[in-house]
Amino acid sequence: MALRSQLLRTVFNGTQTRQLHELKNKDRAGVAKLREVLEDRLQEIKKAKTWKHERVLTSPQQTKVTVQGAKGDFLNFCANNYLGLANHPEVVEAARESLSKYGAGLSSVRFICGTQTLHKELEHRLAQFHQREDAILYGSCFDANAGLFESMLTPEDAVFSDALNHASIIDGIRLCKAQKYRYPHRDLNELEHLLAHSEARIKLIVTDGVFSMDGTVAPIEGLRKLADKYRALLCVDDSHATGFFGETGRGTEEFCGLMGAADIICSTLGKAVSGAAGGYTTGPKELVTLLRNVSRPYLFSNAPPPPVVAASLKSLDLVENSSDLRQRLRDNTRMFREGLKAAGLTVAGDDHPICPVMVGEAPIAVDLASGMLERGIYVVAFSFPVVPRGGARVRVQLSAAHAPADVERAVAAFAEVGKSVGLVK
Repeated sequence: MALRSQLLRTVFNGTQTRQLHELKNKDRAGVAKLREVLEDRLQEIKKAKTWKHERVLTSPQQTKVTVQGAKGDFLNFCANNYLGLANHPEVVEAARESLSKYGAGLSSVRFICGTQTLHKELEHRLAQFHQREDAILYGSCFDANAGLFESMLTPEDAVFSDALNHASIIDGIRLCKAQKYRYPHRDLNELEHLLAHSEARIKLIVTDGVFSMDGTVAPIEGLRKLADKYRALLCVDDSHATGFFGETGRGTEEFCGLMGAADIICSTLGKAVSGAAGGYTTGPKELVTLLRNVSRPYLFSNAPPPPVVAASLKSLDLVENSSDLRQRLRDNTRMFREGLKAAGLTVAGDDHPICPVMVGEAPIAVDLASGMLERGIYVVAFSFPVVPRGGARVRVQLSAAHAPADVERAVAAFAEVGKSVGLVK
């Protein structure tokens, strides 16, 4: 047979070992077919100009980064490192100490032998931070969303999702058997129409707190009123708000002046809070208890590694004990937005550190981002299908770690490149 394996026996120091040698010049039939199918799909991605280029960083995640294959460093305006804690010395030291004390990981899921005091402490701290009854820790917020809807909703229930919600919410909803409804972005009138005509047992409204491609804020007050009117629950994914949005960093509901408006909050520890990894769900104790018993990403995934948990705990200390980083972030955001407006460029969003520089057509967005990279400013262009057709943009994300001079340099570069690509007349 052409694809026959040959078993060779060799003897080293009297010990018989076996080595399995596959024919190297030909694929198995199944692999050959897979290559053929996937090559077609990859070519389609390239033709659609949605190919993802991953730049390899050779430095820590910080304000200035170095990139493999490029000379010099780049000012980083791409990261979700809102408070600059990803490489903060106290956060790094807390992770290092935890690694020495607790080890690299737990080698198991939590209900078997994978919970340490650190995990329980972090869950308690997160529940306190959000002023909720309980919290459950996951490996990521993607996992938190994947585990929520399937666990709490049945065919008797219904879920109502904003059209621009994050992919993790969309995928999580797909896993559940509830009745599924999608309402246009921030459209309270359409949402009310859907709620009014639903006879579901449990009605769950779910929304991003801040929408990552647009920097827009969910209409929390209106959503809460509709939830109360139609006996519904409100769930908010606050990944782009936790730790820095609102006066004390407690997220979208605080920014909107409505602490406690959400019944359930899912969020991440991988952005403003430590920048490492991890996610969680916080809310009613009964819900969290149910998730511990039936949520599949929780039951079948290892607990987050101790260094990651310790980094998040230290980051929460920094978030709760000082407002300096949040104020610096607000100042940088204001400076950037006002600077681009003065330069004649359009920045979308609602006073958030996510600052999408709106372009329109994908080729111009690519040219704008390329021109910025040539000037040492690390930004990325987004186009369809990540954003709607005609809505191409270069998304900029501010950090508390940026110095005022960094922001001024970025604004000047955008003004210069904006003229060169025809965005500024």
